[in-house]
Amino acid sequence: MKILVTGGAGFIGSHVVDAYVGAGHQVVVVDNLTTGRREQVNAAAQLYALDIRSPELRDVFERERPDVVNHHAAQASVTASVADPRADAEINVMGTLNLCSLCVQFSVRRIVFASTGGAIYGDPQRIPADEQHPTTPLSPYGIHKLVGEHYVRYFGSGLTWAVLRYANVYGPRQDPHGEAGVVAIFTRAMLDGKAPTIFGDGKQTRDFIYVEDVARANLLATDATASDLANIGTGAETSVNDLARHLASFTGFRGDPLHAAPRPGEVHRIALDVSKARRWLAWSPQTSLMDGLRKTATWLQSTR
Repeated sequence: MKILVTGGAGFIGSHVVDAYVGAGHQVVVVDNLTTGRREQVNAAAQLYALDIRSPELRDVFERERPDVVNHHAAQASVTASVADPRADAEINVMGTLNLCSLCVQFSVRRIVFASTGGAIYGDPQRIPADEQHPTTPLSPYGIHKLVGEHYVRYFGSGLTWAVLRYANVYGPRQDPHGEAGVVAIFTRAMLDGKAPTIFGDGKQTRDFIYVEDVARANLLATDATASDLANIGTGAETSVNDLARHLASFTGFRGDPLHAAPRPGEVHRIALDVSKARRWLAWSPQTSLMDGLRKTATWLQSTR
């Protein structure tokens, strides 16, 4: 199949591209390279340096005629969405709307949409949260990802779709200098001998899922035929304090983290029930937290 991946030069998207290429698919990447990096794009893929909101995106669809669209291009920072909700909506709502419209116009067979399980449920009433949990996001990022899901369903009358609600994804290629991605940020700081900053008391929990497990879920969701959605995570909570301790052991950091005020819009506890992904996609996470953190620390060490 020919698969168009938006955001395919980014952290998660580039791993998804690698998985598609490895499975023998022809891959086209659309990425404006604001946060994505050209060198992360698989050499077998065709790259268009283009924003998903651009009118020129239509020309790409006209030329490439993809069978499947995998949509990872996004503004991915909760903090940035709180600071500028309009900018977040421009990318995560209007960009998604533009993409979905083109999918219908050019008879794309299937769209795979990267959503969020970490932000869409708000402060969960039950943990782990399943897909039937109320969606009460606390940030514009979570709100706009939910809107994107609704657009995918709305346009899905003309194509099949898969929505994947991610937990906190980490691994090689995650930007250690951005506003999102606590694993990469903490690891980079520790490798540089600097104390990482924990926002709040550190007792807040996240469900950390390794990026290669996420890429494999995308491959399975592409091959599935039904339209559906599923959480992609581990079902396990890890506190930020525990995360910092684990990373200190892998980096040799001997100091103590700094603490700052909690950031608005972020949930306190979250973990995702992934039993539906097991049933629907025959998917389950294969990388343990300790193995994934070790691999991530080794990769960041190699980029110094």
